[in-house]
Amino acid sequence: MFLPVNGQSHQEKESLFSILKKLEDRYNVSFSYADAAIKDKIAELPDTNLTLQDALNLLTNQTQLEFEVLDNRFIAIKERIVSNQSSFKTQRLDEIIVSKYLTNGIEKLNDGAITINTEAFGILPGLIEPDVLQTIQALPGILSTDETVSNINIRGGTHDQNLFLWDGIKMYQSGHFFGLISAFNPYTTQKINVYKNGSSARYGDGISSVIDMKLPNTIDNEFKAGLGFNLINADGFAKIPLSKKTELQISSRRSLTDLITTPTYDQYFKRIFQDSDLTNTSTSNSISQNEKFYFYDVALKFLYDITEKDKIRFHFLNVNNFLNYDEQSTNNNRDEALNSSLRQENLATSITYTRDWNKTLSTTSQIYVSNYDLDATNFDIINNQRLIQENEVYDGSAKLDINYSPNYQFKINGGYQFTEVGISNLEDVNNPYFRSYVKEVIRSNAAYAETQYLSNNARTKLHLGGRLNYFPKFDKILMEPRLSFSQRFLNNFRLEILGELKSQTTSQIIDLQNDFLGIEKRRWVLANNYTEVTTIDNQTIFPVPILKSKQVSTGIHYNKNDLLISLETYLKNVDGITTRSQGFQNQYQFVHAIGSYNIRGLDVLINKQFGNTVSSWISYSYSTNNYTFDSLNDGQSFPNNTDIRHAVSFASTYTNRNFKFALGVNWHSGKPTTLPDANDSPDDDVITYATPNSSNLKDYLRTDCSATYAFNISNATKATVGASIWNLLNQTNIINSYYTLDDSNTVNKIENHSLGITPNVSFRVRF
Repeated sequence: MFLPVNGQSHQEKESLFSILKKLEDRYNVSFSYADAAIKDKIAELPDTNLTLQDALNLLTNQTQLEFEVLDNRFIAIKERIVSNQSSFKTQRLDEIIVSKYLTNGIEKLNDGAITINTEAFGILPGLIEPDVLQTIQALPGILSTDETVSNINIRGGTHDQNLFLWDGIKMYQSGHFFGLISAFNPYTTQKINVYKNGSSARYGDGISSVIDMKLPNTIDNEFKAGLGFNLINADGFAKIPLSKKTELQISSRRSLTDLITTPTYDQYFKRIFQDSDLTNTSTSNSISQNEKFYFYDVALKFLYDITEKDKIRFHFLNVNNFLNYDEQSTNNNRDEALNSSLRQENLATSITYTRDWNKTLSTTSQIYVSNYDLDATNFDIINNQRLIQENEVYDGSAKLDINYSPNYQFKINGGYQFTEVGISNLEDVNNPYFRSYVKEVIRSNAAYAETQYLSNNARTKLHLGGRLNYFPKFDKILMEPRLSFSQRFLNNFRLEILGELKSQTTSQIIDLQNDFLGIEKRRWVLANNYTEVTTIDNQTIFPVPILKSKQVSTGIHYNKNDLLISLETYLKNVDGITTRSQGFQNQYQFVHAIGSYNIRGLDVLINKQFGNTVSSWISYSYSTNNYTFDSLNDGQSFPNNTDIRHAVSFASTYTNRNFKFALGVNWHSGKPTTLPDANDSPDDDVITYATPNSSNLKDYLRTDCSATYAFNISNATKATVGASIWNLLNQTNIINSYYTLDDSNTVNKIENHSLGITPNVSFRVRF
């Protein structure tokens, strides 16, 4: 007796995402799809004796999705009923070429971008939660020379040269705990696109990189919520359908640091407040006490689908850090105490309107306001002095973006952006009386256009465009071409060429190392187009040029049988930097000069996947990063303050059902430093230094590990527990070193250290 069968024995269903990964290994193919198309889809894994076409037919019957075989390796997935959002044909242009880059949830696209999907995120060493800005530091060419997320160096650039976008809004604050924790809640940030080069022409600013964070943007009428805590903060989020056409997304996070003291907080406090006014006291009878520190963030997004073609979105974000402490002294048998404080806040709001005119044409318009405020009040009891400092940024922008996709091979994008940025800086001293208030405003108009092409066999991807910036205040026009080219050859190899010219009118500077209590020393300033130091209304104005960058990179990527070998070389030049923006603590600390830096670099990555359980990788980065200031060092080039010549990272992750474990080692050569000259006379009133940045700190070494375990509390409630150890071996790393001169003309060496061994645990519940 023969019974008809469908070539599939009954078995337990699993996520379509997991099935696709197994089929890619089995048939040596690659699936291209939009995340929304396969979200929540489940099916049975096709038997191994089926042909590829039979397996696809089986999945079509189970999921109601269409599988379009483009050639002998690439398969596009799309929904049978195309949604009204520009159709899946547009999505196909952003093809995933590496679906598991280092770990689950990190993907490489054919336009050069790295995408991080927080919902599908696996695990990385030292992290038990998908911290946005800690995660990107696992990528080759990205590190932080001082271990903070508020000082991320991407291919040698400074942190202020990165463009941070939160659902299209430019952000000027990126860290909590003054840099140790990302300011962006990872559980409401759905996807992060990272561009080290070759970014879209729609992006202005960010001459070093673009970090584009996106929140969920579709209404699926499904309630989701979660609560969690670790040894630093507690948070919660909810995705609430209000009706078939409306949805509210809300999240909040607050530190526990002012309520409970934990080992993690002790290490963080020691790291971030070392060498600051909070821990440095000038005399023995002046002490700091009763410190109170906390941070919080609140995010809201309201989605309203007015019609099937018209959609409106409202955004709100408030990120806040606050510190105050008492400084007391006993003079003439009388106790005195005054309160010093520091507040850092980024407030942002926007409204976005999207119109799908038809299946090929859509427009998106957005108006946003982003306001950054850094305030400090510092009392010096001994000298009877009070110092008030404030740095405020107002950024308002209106954007119109047009997308036209005549077919799945072509996409044309263009638009216009108007931006007004105002930055003010205030200093007010009571004894002796001094007050300085400087405010600059720049308005800019930008038009951009670009086209994307994907060949019919999906082997060739070309992204070509340009951006035209006009600054009426300076009567200056800057043209910025952009290029992204990807070519697959010999089936498993891919050539990538990226290039861009970019400009930026905002930057961060340091006037004095003890500004803002010595904790957040950098302040935002605007380009002013002056060429020399100028005095206006008794105010000294230092020249700050518009930053300009040129960058080109070439990469070869090999991907077969779960083995990825990637090699990228790049050249980068940034012109218009100032010494005050580089944080010098040597002979150039109080010098104002304008110059440039040049970088030549190489990034290598070898990543091997062993089934769905183990992922191991090693990355190596080499770069030379040199300053050139015509008026300094006789015009000769010298090493950049962030010149890290060699960096190596080795890590491995293990996943077994609900258990995940990661272990990794990070090493890099020491950053440059300047030593006092061996012939320096102790009778001098100043320190005589050797050639700038001619020495290096000791090499940096850190080992991290982390583990998580997920389990079900009920059918509708899931929980995850996690534990991590940062700097497992308690390695003492020097991240900065400088020299001071005391009253007796003795040279003293000051060293700043990295985090010591830092444990953390977490518990999360999802509904």
